[in-house]
Amino acid sequence: MRKGLLLGLVIGVILVGAVSVVALAGSDPAAPATAYSSGGGSEQSAIWVSGTGEVTVLPDVAVLSLGVELEEATVQEAMDEAAVAMDRVISTLLAKGIAEKDIQTQWFNIYPVRKWTEWDDTIIGYEVTNTVTVKIRDIDATGRIIDAVAKAGGDLIRIHGVSFTVDDPSPYYVEARAEAVADATAKAKQLADLSGVQLGKPFYISEGGGYTPTPIYRDYAMMSFEESSVPTTSISPGETEIILTVQMAFTIQ
Repeated sequence: MRKGLLLGLVIGVILVGAVSVVALAGSDPAAPATAYSSGGGSEQSAIWVSGTGEVTVLPDVAVLSLGVELEEATVQEAMDEAAVAMDRVISTLLAKGIAEKDIQTQWFNIYPVRKWTEWDDTIIGYEVTNTVTVKIRDIDATGRIIDAVAKAGGDLIRIHGVSFTVDDPSPYYVEARAEAVADATAKAKQLADLSGVQLGKPFYISEGGGYTPTPIYRDYAMMSFEESSVPTTSISPGETEIILTVQMAFTIQ
């Protein structure tokens, strides 16, 4: 009785396995190893593409990075002299029409200056660095403002760089986004046509990208700024590229 029950269970397991094998054998033997899934959104039944949208715009804002840097025997002397120099620079910026909200401290640092010998090192002074970023909304005045702050700061001034951007890039992002989606859709359609399949609807969209203005560097340290001998600094904003990328996935019907 017990042997008969065990025999029946074994036969049942064999029959279930046989059904599974028949089901697999009934598929097209010429089909690829990874078949397309019937469920929409499966990565196995999708075309994944990326698209890029690019818009060329004229910058309307200049961002200037500048500061003062000096070395004195004591911390207090260095801080006092740096404060006086930066006050002259800030006053000049305000006189040139820069709003206080558009002047922001970027970096302030005090560190010792050491003299190294074969056996030891000695602190011989202290260096103070105070750097701010300035947003210039009248972009045509950039060169004149650079000249003015350089004269105000004298040999202590440091002009680290100027970059150009757009104050409100939102409308351009809308345009670039539309181009990116159109680019991705066109790529997906071409891939579907080349593969002999029908393109379905997108089920995944992800946006990325942006743009970073390229700084234009010019060092004004240790230069003379006699108005009679130095012409106005020429600054050209050129053009800025706003770039967006999207990644999209389309179902295959």
